[in-house]
Amino acid sequence: MSIHFTVSGLTRNLFHSLGLDHEWAPRPLDPEQSLLLECYLAGQIPESAWADYVFETPDLQRHVDIRRRHN
Repeated sequence: MSIHFTVSGLTRNLFHSLGLDHEWAPRPLDPEQSLLLECYLAGQIPESAWADYVFETPDLQRHVDIRRRHN
């Protein structure tokens, strides 16, 4: 049996478990995700549907949180 891991993965998990990653910028969104984000912020996507999108791509909510903090 072998265990494979990367140092960056372990570091990211450590920071996350300690709650120190909350200020990290989320990864950039692709054009489709950016459009989805804009539609949600404009009120064109209901919360129930948004929850499904966020479940699949958690970074979407991080982008929302950042945008709301800066506005």
